[in-house]
Amino acid sequence: METDAVTLDEVDRGLVHALQIDGRASFRTIGQALGVSENTAARRYRRLRTTGVLRVIGTFNGARLGYSAWTIRLRCTPDAAGAIATALAKRTDTSFVHLLSGGTEISFSTQTRSNDENDASLLHQLPRTARVTAVSAHLLLDHYVLPHHWTGPASLTPEQAALLTPPPSDDSPGELGDGDHNLLTALARDGRASHAELAAATGWSDSTVRRRIAALRRTGVLSFLVDIPSAALGFHTEARLWMTVQPSQLTTVGAAMAKHPEASLVAMTTGPTNLLATVNCRDTQDLSRYLTERIASLDAIRTMETAPVIRTFKRAGTLLLPLRPQSG
Repeated sequence: METDAVTLDEVDRGLVHALQIDGRASFRTIGQALGVSENTAARRYRRLRTTGVLRVIGTFNGARLGYSAWTIRLRCTPDAAGAIATALAKRTDTSFVHLLSGGTEISFSTQTRSNDENDASLLHQLPRTARVTAVSAHLLLDHYVLPHHWTGPASLTPEQAALLTPPPSDDSPGELGDGDHNLLTALARDGRASHAELAAATGWSDSTVRRRIAALRRTGVLSFLVDIPSAALGFHTEARLWMTVQPSQLTTVGAAMAKHPEASLVAMTTGPTNLLATVNCRDTQDLSRYLTERIASLDAIRTMETAPVIRTFKRAGTLLLPLRPQSG
């Protein structure tokens, strides 16, 4: 079934919004927030999950452990782009693998233990072929909005959202124990796996699994994202914007763009441009209006390159930094 063809009603959209707030919220809590029964919330989730519209993913937040986030751009020949993007999407240390710009560019995200691109091992593993014509690595210095915060039009009221909002993470440094890799791997496959399933995957007891998930969430090392195509929410045109902004106005512009309902990512980066954004629009005309009205009103933006997303090979996906050497 084509996920784009699945129509979400008001309850479905509320469910998506609820899961974006807390991906492991119980169906009872979600039902209370939406004003439906626990069984209805569970049934709606299973329908969207089995049709491939959405899934909840447990992700590793390397920033809490001193890792650095990167966006990589590859320019390549059109005949090689699909194969390279597929290979990148299969890796466990990549996310948001997009084919851009008429099929001649790939962008993807990764994390490294160092903020030095020379230490980014993935860069050295990229294909050494004439079909890759350029590679650039952009370190994310700061962010104003991240993809898992984007919901499209808000479906829940602040009062409903408050019923689901988990406690904030504290400032204690995160740590990973020897057994955490199996837990994170299982949650990366299914962020809503039961405690019994996670216990089987880790060899821990149910109570240990509960305690460890709570601890990793509390320190911000573990978070839960909803992996859903923007088209399922009615946004059929996605683009990446690479902007050069007057340095003294960079924070002001970033904060302003973070308030745009179209923006799912706004981040300060290194490289020839200093601000990166991902925007989701209803169609190409909506994108045109966004660029000529909202963006054009931000005078501090000196240059901008717009790269439409032609195909998405991977969204939030699995992003686990290997605790042991990774092959290939």
